[in-house]
Amino acid sequence: MIINQNGIFHIQMEEYSYLFRIDPYGIVQHLHFGAPVRTEDAEGFFCHPGLGWGSCTVLDDADSGTCLDDKPLEWSGSGRGDYRESPIELSGRSTDFRFAGSRTYKGVAPFDCTLPQAKGDCETLEILLEQQGLRLKLIYSAFATALVRRTVLENTGSEPVSLNKLMSFSLDLHGDFRMTTFNGGWIAEMRRQDTPVGGSKVVNESLTGASSNRHNPGFLLWEEDATETSGRVYGFNLIYSGNHYAAAQQSLQGFTRVMQGINPSNFCRILQPGEQFETPEAVLCHSDAGFGDLSCRMHTFVNHHIVPEYWQGRPRPVKYNSWEGCMFDFSQRRLLDLADRAKKMGCELFVLDDGWFGQRNNDRAGLGDYAVNRKKLPEGMEGLADRIRAKGMEFGLWFEPESVNPDSDLYRAHPDWALTDEFTPVLGRHQLLLDLTKPEVRDYIVEKVSGLLDSAKISYVKWDMNRHSIALGAKAHDFVLGLYEVLGRIFGLRPRILLESCSSGGNRFDLGMLCFSPQVWCSDDTDPIERLTIQGNLSFLYPQSTFGAHVSAAPHAQTLRATPLATRGNVAFFGCLGYELDLKHLLPVEEKEVKAQIEFYKAHRSVFQYGEFSRTALGWQVSDGTTTIAGVFHTLVHAAPGYEKLRITGLNRDSVYSVTSLAQAIRVGQFGSLLKHVVPVNIDPNGALLRLADSRFTLKNAVEDLTASGAALHSGILLKPLFRGTGYDENQRTQGDFGSDIYIIVPKKQDFSEIK
Repeated sequence: MIINQNGIFHIQMEEYSYLFRIDPYGIVQHLHFGAPVRTEDAEGFFCHPGLGWGSCTVLDDADSGTCLDDKPLEWSGSGRGDYRESPIELSGRSTDFRFAGSRTYKGVAPFDCTLPQAKGDCETLEILLEQQGLRLKLIYSAFATALVRRTVLENTGSEPVSLNKLMSFSLDLHGDFRMTTFNGGWIAEMRRQDTPVGGSKVVNESLTGASSNRHNPGFLLWEEDATETSGRVYGFNLIYSGNHYAAAQQSLQGFTRVMQGINPSNFCRILQPGEQFETPEAVLCHSDAGFGDLSCRMHTFVNHHIVPEYWQGRPRPVKYNSWEGCMFDFSQRRLLDLADRAKKMGCELFVLDDGWFGQRNNDRAGLGDYAVNRKKLPEGMEGLADRIRAKGMEFGLWFEPESVNPDSDLYRAHPDWALTDEFTPVLGRHQLLLDLTKPEVRDYIVEKVSGLLDSAKISYVKWDMNRHSIALGAKAHDFVLGLYEVLGRIFGLRPRILLESCSSGGNRFDLGMLCFSPQVWCSDDTDPIERLTIQGNLSFLYPQSTFGAHVSAAPHAQTLRATPLATRGNVAFFGCLGYELDLKHLLPVEEKEVKAQIEFYKAHRSVFQYGEFSRTALGWQVSDGTTTIAGVFHTLVHAAPGYEKLRITGLNRDSVYSVTSLAQAIRVGQFGSLLKHVVPVNIDPNGALLRLADSRFTLKNAVEDLTASGAALHSGILLKPLFRGTGYDENQRTQGDFGSDIYIIVPKKQDFSEIK
């Protein structure tokens, strides 16, 4: 509900309140963003300046309290006494926007451009601000768990206006905060960094042309005492896939100005009379109950209002992807053999990755061409797809439509379609970007991709982009708009195709792409220990239903780390499960284990993909309100480890629950020469006998099977011991480095007296 009462605007929702007021000078002053309050409480949030602060510039010389620099504002300009960072910059002009009206209506405010936006039930408030020759709209769309803001600037004058910066929102919050950003690079995404916000500005931005793996656009502001379950936390994100900018800075008076939008670096728009510019939408979320509750609210928002409607709540298939198993070296016979093996193990979707078109035998050639390589696929894409479907699996295909290799038929025919500057082109991964600002380029991509999707009846697309451009310059925003147009034209007509966005892994993991692709490839790093960081930090702002998570071969190509197959599966469970390795090299015990993993995942798919996600002291937890599944993950083990306590949150403390762990096989080969201490013969640790035994026989790992009350589980139950260096026992968790366990907690219908 949106209330307008005596110049007070109150966006009043069940989970949050957002208040601001129009002061006597037409300035929009921020009052409150946080836990629900009454409209009548507004006066308690007023900033009373008294005599003001010394050395201030005032709007009214007769009123020393009209300095803008010391007040919490909803929007600010420049040249009028507020010396904090302004959310708007015009070449050669000051800005002084004053209140000129408002309106409220049901639903969202549609864009006039191709920017994606949040969907679903909401109420929208527009605040109209004006100055001579300019009109500014502050647009607030109130959803159940988050507030969405954007701005629109219109040139109402008679002369062109040069716009150098326009943020999606600006907001002044009172308090001391730390800013959490998620930084990194290729195969090292989402490294958390916590920075105190003080008088020096803290910035989170991308300049690569994409939202980037260097700095994810989502970030947090939180008070120092915040924990996973308590404390004041704010979350912010941008529904945009290009260069972004966010900043936080605290004033002397204790107000932290936070803003977010398109990066102003190399940004300039000339607005002719009558023209307007629209910013992407920003998402603002709050919780007084810590990081976990903030994540839950953000996850709900993304699942209900960002991902395409057809895929909201819909189960994601278990897939097999050919890349790490084959790379460019495959034939139709090899692919069909892999499909047979994948189907036998329980996979539901077979995905052919890179290498199927033109002269694409490596990454130096072929991008931009769509002719199927008949040497590899003699029956064409339709023939391969038909054969895969005949085996009872869906078929998916990899594309990289935004890029072009100089060694391609497309580039030779249309070199002007490549995005370049006045200098000698520089390549990234031997490729250039296509200029998506050109209609003929967009038409070419739509025609070629759509034709393949329809002719081969493809049900899944992996849309990749591995080139980061330094030639975009002022075209950066128009390129992103062109991308959104292409995606809308292709997949808007084909909503049942499951689109997974990828950009060198997680280089474009953002809400803009999620408006088209229900899931995103988190990272090219498939090492599960690395994924604990990547997926764990993504979970602060994104739901696990959007995580593309694969089991790959070990040692891992990105780290040379060898990890247990069980841990690879256990980590990938907390996302959209897939497999990406050469299945013919699996040992018999591994084939059996993979089949069991997929069976377990399918049985609990809805919990893993859509359950409420929590980060715990030992790992992760998901729950659908009935079934709770907890993952316990280890990195390097220590000698003589102590007991671990499993704590489960969100249970009814008076109810009784069954706690079981997922059975896990222990490979005998991992013990090497230690086996001679437990068998009657001296086994060669490098010999054929041990290799044979390792391929076919396993030992039991400890299995939990007990009953406990919700209160006991909330306090924490002691798990069976880890290996302590004294020998093998089936009642201990004999796992070694990088081991893990999965625990399933469900209500138990029995008398409390029966608890073990």
